[in-house]
Amino acid sequence: MALEKKFVKEAIRNRDVEEFLADQFARAGYSHCEIQRTPLSIRITVFAHKPGLIIGRGGKNIDAIIQSLKEKFGFENPQIDIQEVKIPDLDPFVISKWIVSAVERGINYKRVAHLALERIMGAGAVGVAIRISGKIGGDMSRTEKFSAGYLKYSGEPAETDVKTAYAQANVKLGIIGIQVRILTEPPKELELLKKIESKPEEEKEEKEVEEVGDNKEKAD
Repeated sequence: MALEKKFVKEAIRNRDVEEFLADQFARAGYSHCEIQRTPLSIRITVFAHKPGLIIGRGGKNIDAIIQSLKEKFGFENPQIDIQEVKIPDLDPFVISKWIVSAVERGINYKRVAHLALERIMGAGAVGVAIRISGKIGGDMSRTEKFSAGYLKYSGEPAETDVKTAYAQANVKLGIIGIQVRILTEPPKELELLKKIESKPEEEKEEKEVEEVGDNKEKAD
């Protein structure tokens, strides 16, 4: 039981760290963070679209954040590593925060979701699914789903290949939950399916070429 309480306590602290960093680095296109504990230190990897804004001139911002992590969360020796998100429109964390910002500003959720689909697919995604839940069109809560392309919903590929992010928008009627799932690389079965589908077309083209050649020989 003591071990379970320890895991719960760490999970709550990780969530608090995530919220703290998201607030601190909002202007830098913050995506998410990964926390690794070692015997000597706590290593926090921060993913963001504009890492330069996080680091600051001469690393002053990093020094300030490290001090805040020590004071606020009791980390003894936190180490921060900054990683760049090169294509933010393929990052579900960035997209989910963008949807939250738009919904909280009063933009219609359907318009926001369709714009997000266009951005994601336009960036080269294989598939995307967006789920928005809450009081989004009246007094009753409901869930709306938006999707495009090809996406796995079950099995190992859904766990390992599909990137998933969750976010919450705070509006007058309450909290709206947002889930974004993005598949950036086509799975092997999709490539195999494309080959199977293209094979009859190739055979048809080869047959037509052979028929044209036979007709030409007869004409000669």
